[in-house]
Amino acid sequence: MNQNLKLLISESEIADIVKQLAQQIDKDYVNRSPVVVGMLKGSFIFLADLIRQIQTPIKNIELFRLSSYSNATVSSGEVKMLMGLSDGILSKQDVILVEDIVDTGLSTSMALQLLKAQNPASLKLCALLDKPARRRVSVKIDYLGMTIGDRFIVGYGTDVKEQYRQLPAIYVLEE
Repeated sequence: MNQNLKLLISESEIADIVKQLAQQIDKDYVNRSPVVVGMLKGSFIFLADLIRQIQTPIKNIELFRLSSYSNATVSSGEVKMLMGLSDGILSKQDVILVEDIVDTGLSTSMALQLLKAQNPASLKLCALLDKPARRRVSVKIDYLGMTIGDRFIVGYGTDVKEQYRQLPAIYVLEE
């Protein structure tokens, strides 16, 4: 492993956070079946673990992809749609957007706007991590796992130049 990686959140801590988030979602979605929308690529491991913990029936799982990082460790500020959703697929559905991390808020804000345009019955945001120190756009997180400081992280789906996604814990990448 790269010696510039410092453990921030262990596998067991992540498992506890995911379980707590799933319990909150179960409590809020009694007698409802939400559509869960994952933001690729970063959320894919969190999304998989979360939906396995949710006891509420899930109506559907959708995936889409936006990017503002390219191959950098700092957001470019320009959000690009790389893979979208079919028109009308979320109409009149209860929707939960799943994000790995809310950083500047630019990608998350755009994702929420795109999902709102589909006219869902409800729309909530579930984020494993929040990094408010870098926020450029206000974003309301309905289900939040943990707030972290302004450090670049990798592992558990997050990456730098497509590396480190497979790590089972979350690490700070120290320059």
